[in-house]
Amino acid sequence: MSIIGSARTTDRAWPRTDAHDELRLQWEFLAFLRTTALAKAAGLSPAQATETPLPTSPLMSVTGILKHLTAVERHWLTRTAGGATLPALWDPHDADAEWRLTPADTPTAVAAAYRVEWDLAESAIAGLRPDDPARADDTHTLRWVLAHVTQETARHIGHLDILRELIDGHVGE
Repeated sequence: MSIIGSARTTDRAWPRTDAHDELRLQWEFLAFLRTTALAKAAGLSPAQATETPLPTSPLMSVTGILKHLTAVERHWLTRTAGGATLPALWDPHDADAEWRLTPADTPTAVAAAYRVEWDLAESAIAGLRPDDPARADDTHTLRWVLAHVTQETARHIGHLDILRELIDGHVGE
């Protein structure tokens, strides 16, 4: 049985091709990638979701990637762009902290935390326009932060593709 459940395919839709609102388009692409990340984890057992099959990346698991993506969203969207005072989800003195799984980091808990962070991020940046400076770091605009989080998420979906194929042979988008 899947510990993460199945990604709701109705939530995973390509962004509109006739988009005229840049911010909406960026959010739609990020939403598509977020649900793709969860879809890559769907159907795995707890053991499979925490498996680290890449000898050169001993901390990289499906659950570890979702944990990392949650930390990325907390740092860049919720705290940096949005200015929220929530605690960081990574230790600045430990580059691998957000990849390392603890007993509390079950696949179900990590997937749920990732979903919760989406709402926190969207609430934190409410009212900002693409050219507005990030609320906690005026060297970045909201446009830059969203582009960065989108590329980071997309890059890690490639890792999820590889992990999933190694774990159970599942391929495809």
